Formats: sequence, structure tokens, C-alpha cells
Amino acid sequence: MVVEGFGFHLQNRGAMFEMDAAHPNALAGRKRPFHTIIPAFMEKGSTHIGFGIMGGLNQAQAHAQFVSNIVDHDMNIQAALEAPRFTKLNFGGCDVMVEARVTADVRAELTEMGHRIELQGDFSSWMGGGQVVIHDSATGVNYAASSPRKDGAAVPEAPAYFAMKPKVSARKSEGKK
Repeated sequence: MVVEGFGFHLQNRGAMFEMDAAHPNALAGRKRPFHTIIPAFMEKGSTHIGFGIMGGLNQAQAHAQFVSNIVDHDMNIQAALEAPRFTKLNFGGCDVMVEARVTADVRAELTEMGHRIELQGDFSSWMGGGQVVIHDSATGVNYAASSPRKDGAAVPEAPAYFAMKPKVSARKSEGKK
């Protein structure tokens, strides 16, 4: 439903409040429920990135890991989406889901710190799949990437010159009669 005259959709994420008045996410004035509506945007100079990684409680964690891969580890957008991830899908306890591609030494160190590792597949859908687009406003070039954890693809759009119909010149036969 769209609110007439205002142009925004109603959504049901208001249902994410807690009814316990002592809870940090209690239903009260000037509070917002935790929600996972995407997309996200980031930019630096002429580089503008729009991205979204699906996955409920995992979304904010996956977004943070993606941004860190770009900013801290200088990865390109495809590598940043494909990098091994971890997630925590509840607010208590020491359990953490980790993709099998996270190295054994890192998993062992986490275990020594008291974390209970739940090992997942190499590209686990629990870690959320996403898509990314970059627009470089200095060059006018667009780039895209898609996560292997979900369906989707980064498909380039053909430049306008591919859409032009070629001019065909038919040469009339100049044969003798």
C-alpha cells in the first residue's frame, strides 16, 4: 500500500518491537524497531556504490563485512561479495555460523575465545546473497557483481550503439541484358 499523496509504502517492520518495557527494543515513543530493509549506498569521490545483501538478521552483519572488504581490504566488488563470511542469527549466547572457507586457524582462535562455531558450507545461503552496482561518474562506466550464495547475475547492458540498426546499401546488379 502506498500512502496517498506521500509516495511511500507501508510495511510491517513495526511488528519487530518487544512488548517487555525493560527490553532495549521496547515499544515506546521515539524508538524504531530493528529491521533489515535494504539497499545501502556508499561513495568516495566519483565512485558511487549501491548494494544490498539479503538475509534477515544477517543483513547488517553482511553489509558491514562487505564494506570492510571494500574499504579495509581493497577488494573489488565481486571479491568482496564472494569473501568468506560469518553471521550470528540471535542476540544471545556464543554461537556463530562460519563458512567453511574461513581458515581453520581463525576458527580455532574463535573457539579458544569461547565462541561455539557452527560450520556451514563454502557459500552458505545463511550468509545472505546480494548484488552490487558501481557508477563511476568521472568516466560514466558502470560495474556490477552478484553473490554466488543466491540466484542472480551481473549482466551488462549493451551500449546504445549496439541498438542501432545497421545501414544496408543494396547494390543493384549492373548485368547486361
